[in-house]
Amino acid sequence: MSRNPSEIDKIADSYLDWMVEQSPSYATYLGRPGGEDRLDDESPAAHEKSAKKAAEVLKQLDQAVAVDDTDRVTKDAMQRTLKLDIETHESGLWRRNMNVIASPAQGIREIFDLSPTATEQDWVNLVGRNNAVAGAVAGYIETLRTGIATKDTPARRQVEQVLEQTKKLAAKDGFFQSFAAGARTSGADGSEATLPAALQADLDRAAQSASDAYGQLAAFLEYELLPAATPEDAIGRERYALLSQAFVGAKLDLDETYEWGREELARVAAEQAAVANEIKPGATVKEAIEHLNGDPKRKLHGTEELQRWMQKLSDRAIEELGKTHFDIATPLRKLECMIAPSNSGAIYYTGPSDDFSRPGRMWWSVPEGVTEFDTWRETTTVYHEGVPGHHLQVAQAVYNREELNSWRRLASWTSGHGEGWALYAERLMEELGYLEDPGDRLGMLDGQRMRAVRVVLDIGVHLGKPRLDGTGKWDFDYAIQQMTENVNMSKEFIHFETNRYFGWPGQAPSYKVGQRIWEQLRDEAKAKAGANFDIKAWHKRALNLGGLPLDTLRYALSL
Repeated sequence: MSRNPSEIDKIADSYLDWMVEQSPSYATYLGRPGGEDRLDDESPAAHEKSAKKAAEVLKQLDQAVAVDDTDRVTKDAMQRTLKLDIETHESGLWRRNMNVIASPAQGIREIFDLSPTATEQDWVNLVGRNNAVAGAVAGYIETLRTGIATKDTPARRQVEQVLEQTKKLAAKDGFFQSFAAGARTSGADGSEATLPAALQADLDRAAQSASDAYGQLAAFLEYELLPAATPEDAIGRERYALLSQAFVGAKLDLDETYEWGREELARVAAEQAAVANEIKPGATVKEAIEHLNGDPKRKLHGTEELQRWMQKLSDRAIEELGKTHFDIATPLRKLECMIAPSNSGAIYYTGPSDDFSRPGRMWWSVPEGVTEFDTWRETTTVYHEGVPGHHLQVAQAVYNREELNSWRRLASWTSGHGEGWALYAERLMEELGYLEDPGDRLGMLDGQRMRAVRVVLDIGVHLGKPRLDGTGKWDFDYAIQQMTENVNMSKEFIHFETNRYFGWPGQAPSYKVGQRIWEQLRDEAKAKAGANFDIKAWHKRALNLGGLPLDTLRYALSL
């Protein structure tokens, strides 16, 4: 039976309603109807408005009385989140918000990947959303100009990279024109149809407007922001501590975490070397990888084969784990594996809509020209993004509407909790015997090693730590060197990822640090319960709480 909404539930629900009204992109992300023809306001006024609202809601929460443990957890999570939102705003970081992966420069475009496209009305909405790009870009430029005025600008390295991204989006063969040219409606039977001529013409004009807006952004970046951009990559300890807490959802001893990261990197590297020897006796990790890459049984050809393979693997995991180790409700058993319309190379998950009419989806954004895929690399990725990873975590919270208010189900996301769980899920699948194949296990360790090296890289760069060899401080060249030594990816990927860490402080370590905290919480529960410990029950209890800051999760599990 559903609980009666408390005062705190009503505050949380009302705040989410406000959030989606202010952010049409967020509404689309959540699958909430409304605003499909609009984009977010990226202006300084919008930032001030959000900070003011956060302060109002925080005051309401401070005065509200919790009636049960659910309320106590909601109150704790929201208070931590809102306080950090306010502190982050006051720090002025919003004035310099530009990086290669997760700033408005990318976000304005990326929401088109999730925008509905099935019906003519959907495409009418997308005419409006394309036309709205100009306003969103103008607001973003205004915000960045406040940073110029206050001498608080993004790092030059990030501006240079984003400038190249915007030029591609502004090109005649860029995303917006290509998206419009490929416009089709789709029926329930899988049939497709072109748009009416008038609608297609409107869409083409709107797409040109969006491209032109990115052209204006490119000009601003090149001629105004770049000359004013700071040459310093490091954000400094004070701001880094703030961002780290926001991404992890826990206060960290950053110096201890750096040393732990060094130890964890060495441990995973040693584990990887042992598995390499299993694959090919006497082989180095590099030689074992070459052996796996040359195995035709581990090759997939083309995106269609990739999609079929990951869907089959995902379906199997859901079917088998749902019988043994997790309670997986029927709505959660549908997970769609998708090839994304973009070609950024990203792999990501988007949660189901609140009513599950849009299922959870796992997305592969395949870089242009890539036609072959190695299963040994991607097996653990399916578990990370799907079940028991993000899908089980996110969709379970959405499903638990009898206990959780809408903010808890849909909006309470912390990277340390979410990405930490996904890495925890990778290791769990190894424990459960799903990575017995040494190639698949090497693939998992490959990802774990990358997540470990970026703990030390990210903290090392932004806190000015000594290099691992004790000589000098971290810089871009040394970061590239460490990534090259520890990450089995292309030169292009390594450069992009390194730029990401330099421009998005605190986010990358949240994966491995989050995994560490999840494992600590499980081990503490196991030690306390002894022989009575039931890991299935513990997982269910933890996931039923929804996404929480990790300090709140620790508190919630203690109740």
